[in-house]
Amino acid sequence: MQKLPPSVDFALKETSPNIGAGSAMGNKLSCTYDLVEQMQYLYVRVVKARDLPPKDVTGSCDPYVEVKLGNYKGVTRHFEKKSNPEWNQVFAFSKDRIQASVLEVFVKDKDVVLDDLIGWMMFDLNEVPKRVPPDSPLAPQWYRLEDRKGGKIKAGELMLAVWMGTQADEAFPDAWHSDAASVGPDGVNNIRSKVYLSPKLWYVRVNVIEAQDLVPNDKSRFPEVFVKGTVGNQALRTRISQIKTINPMWNDDLIFVAAEPFEEPLILSVEDRLGPNKDEVLGKCMIPLQLVQRRLDHKPVNTRWFNLEKHVVLDGELKKDTKFASKIHLRICLDGGYHVLDESTHYSSDLRPTAKQLWRPSIGILEVGVLSAGGLMPMKTKDGRGTTDAYCVAKYGQKWVRTRTIVDSFTPRWNEQYTWEVFDPCTVITVGVFDNGHLHGGGGGKDSRIGKMRIRLSTLETNRVYTHSYPLLALHPSGVKKMGELHLAVRFTCSSLVNMLHMYSHPLLPKMHYIQPLSVMQLDSLRHQAMQIVSMRLSRAEPPLRREVVEYMLDVDLHKWSMRRSKANFFRIMGVLSVLIAVGKWFDQICNWKNPLTTILIHILFIILVLYPELILPTVFLYLFVIGLWNFRWRPRHPPHMDTRLSHADAAHPDELDEEFDTFPTSRPSDIVRMRYDRLRSIAGRVQTVVGDLATQGERFQSLLSWRDPRATTLFVTFCLIAAIVLYVTPFQVVGLLVGIYVLRHPRFRHKLPSVPLNFFRRLPARSDSML
Repeated sequence: MQKLPPSVDFALKETSPNIGAGSAMGNKLSCTYDLVEQMQYLYVRVVKARDLPPKDVTGSCDPYVEVKLGNYKGVTRHFEKKSNPEWNQVFAFSKDRIQASVLEVFVKDKDVVLDDLIGWMMFDLNEVPKRVPPDSPLAPQWYRLEDRKGGKIKAGELMLAVWMGTQADEAFPDAWHSDAASVGPDGVNNIRSKVYLSPKLWYVRVNVIEAQDLVPNDKSRFPEVFVKGTVGNQALRTRISQIKTINPMWNDDLIFVAAEPFEEPLILSVEDRLGPNKDEVLGKCMIPLQLVQRRLDHKPVNTRWFNLEKHVVLDGELKKDTKFASKIHLRICLDGGYHVLDESTHYSSDLRPTAKQLWRPSIGILEVGVLSAGGLMPMKTKDGRGTTDAYCVAKYGQKWVRTRTIVDSFTPRWNEQYTWEVFDPCTVITVGVFDNGHLHGGGGGKDSRIGKMRIRLSTLETNRVYTHSYPLLALHPSGVKKMGELHLAVRFTCSSLVNMLHMYSHPLLPKMHYIQPLSVMQLDSLRHQAMQIVSMRLSRAEPPLRREVVEYMLDVDLHKWSMRRSKANFFRIMGVLSVLIAVGKWFDQICNWKNPLTTILIHILFIILVLYPELILPTVFLYLFVIGLWNFRWRPRHPPHMDTRLSHADAAHPDELDEEFDTFPTSRPSDIVRMRYDRLRSIAGRVQTVVGDLATQGERFQSLLSWRDPRATTLFVTFCLIAAIVLYVTPFQVVGLLVGIYVLRHPRFRHKLPSVPLNFFRRLPARSDSML
C-alpha cells in the first residue's frame, strides 16, 4: 500500500512567468490583465474607402484591401462594383514575428486574371503610436492613396487606424492574426476567441391528477389508461391508472428539463393500453412552456383543466374531432428553486438555483490566465507532417470561454485572461485543450481532445497567484499518455471572508432539493437530458462550441463501467480506512506492551480520564487541534491535478482499457465478451461473499434476543439481568477502570485463544442456513 512518488513526467510543476501580478512594479499592461505575459501586436483597422476610381471597362471597381508586413499578408473581403466600400476589419501582427520596418497597405481591384492596383500607402513602424487600455480607441483617419510612383492619385481615400497594442486591446478577439495567415476565409471564424453562456435550464414539473369523460373506441372492455408526456426528445409516462373507467386518476409527477428560450412545447397524450406494443391515443393537448407558471418555493401552484383534442380520419384525411369534450386535470410549473444539474455532482462548477431571485450575493472573483502549452503531441497530419492547431476551453458556472486557435504549433502561446464570479467556494473549474479540426471550412471533422484538468476553488488560498504547468494526460486503449503541459495562472480573490466562511454552514444544493427531493434515478436521467440540451445549444452558436468538446468537458460518459476506475475507488476506500487500521495496530501494540513506557503513560491518561470524565471531550478536541496545527507545516502548497497513480491509469491492463473504451452495447467479438463476462462474474462472486459475511454478522446481533437459539438467548438475557444489577450497585467509574485495566493487561496474563464474548457471538445462528 506504500505509494511511490509520481513520475516526473506526470507531476505538477511550479513556474515563474513574467506576469504583472508576480512582479513588484507590475508592467504597463492593464491591471485587468495582470495574470498573463504581455504580448505586443501591431493593429491595423481598415474601416472604409471613398471615391475609388473605376478600373474595369464597365466603369466600376471590385475593391479589397491588402495589408502587408514583411512576409505576412492580410486581405479583406471584396465588394462587387462598389466605389465606397465599408470593411471595418482589424488585422493583428505579432511583434515577435515582425521582420520589416514598414507597413504597406494596398487597395486593389479584384479581377479574373490579375488584380489591378488602385492605390497604396506606407507607414514607418517607428512612427506608429502605442495604446494601452483603458485608453479610448484610436480614431481612424482618412489617407489619400498614392500610385506606384509615390504621387497622389486623383481620387480615392482610405480610412484606417494603425497602433501598437497588447492582447488587452478590445480589438484583439475579432482581429485577423498573422500567426493564422494560412487559414482560409471560411475557417477564420473558427479560430477566434469567444465567450459562451450555457442556456438557462428549468425543471418542468407536471403533476397528472385525473382525466374525465374519455371516449375509448372499444366500449366492451375496461380501459387501461396512462398519460405520456414529451418535451423535445424527452418522453415520460405515468403508471396505468388503477381506476379502470373513463374517469381515471393517477396523481403522478413527470419531470422534464427545458431551456430558455423555450422552443418545444409540452405535449401530453392520454393513451389506452390495448396490447404489448399497441396503444390507442384517446386525446392530446399541447401546452407552450412560455405560459407555464414559475414556482420559487415548495408551495403548490393552482391546478387547471385542459381540453383534450382527438383527431379522426374522415374521407382519408386526419381532422380534429370537434364533438370531443374530454379533459385532463394538471398541475404544471417551472421549478425555479432547484439547481438543474448539467455536470457531474463531483465536479460541479455551479450550485445556484435556476431562479435569479434566489441567488445569494457573490463571495469573490476567480481569474484565470491561460498562458501557454508546451510539448503538445501531433494530432493530425498535414502535407506529410504532424501538426496541432490547439485552443483552450474553460468552464465555470454558466460561462464557457474559448481561446483563439494557435495554428500549427506544438508550443502555443495564448496569454488570454478570463474572469468569473464565484458564489460558492466548493466548486470546480475545468480547463481542456483541444485540436481544431475545422480550420479550412470543412464540417465533417471533429475537434480532438488533447487533455484536461480541474481545480477545486476551496483548495486555493485567497489572493494568491498560482502559476503552474499542469500535465495534460489522456487515457488511450494503449495506456495513459502525456499529451503536453498547460501553463496557467490562477487567482481566487475573496470579496468577503465572513460571507465565504458562512457558506460552509449552508447546504450544498438549494433548499428545494431537500424539501421535495428527487430520486437518484431521476437526477441521473435529468442530468443526462440537461447535458444533451447544453451541448446542442452551444453547438448552434457561432462559432460553435462543438458537441464533442462540451461532452468531454461535462464528463458525459463518466457513469460507464470501468475496471480501472473500480480498482481506484476500492483503493481510495482502503486509503480512508487505513487511518482506522493504523489506530487499531497502535492500540494492539499498547495492549501487548511493545513499548512499556508508552503503555504506562496510556494507563495514567486512562485513569485520569476515568476519574475526571469531564476532561474526555476537551482532551479529544485539544488533541485534534494540536494535530491540525502540526499538519499546517506540511499543508499542500499546490492545487490538485490529475493523478495517474490514484486513477490506476499507469498500471491498468490493456484488456481493461480496451473494455473501458468499448461502445455500449459492445462491439467486441463474442470470445472476448465471454472472457470479460467470466471475469466480471469472478469479481462479483467475491463481492457477493463479502456482502453475505456482513449480513451474517448483522443477523447474529439480531438473534441475541430473537430466541432463534433458545439457550444462547437465555444466557444473554441472564447476563443482561446480572449486568444491570452489578452496574446499578457499582459506581460507573469503578466499572470503567476495571474494564480498561483488563483490556490493557500485560501479555503475561493473556492467552492466544479467542475471548469468551467472541466465542459466544460466533456460535449465534444466522439466516445463511436458509439460503438456497
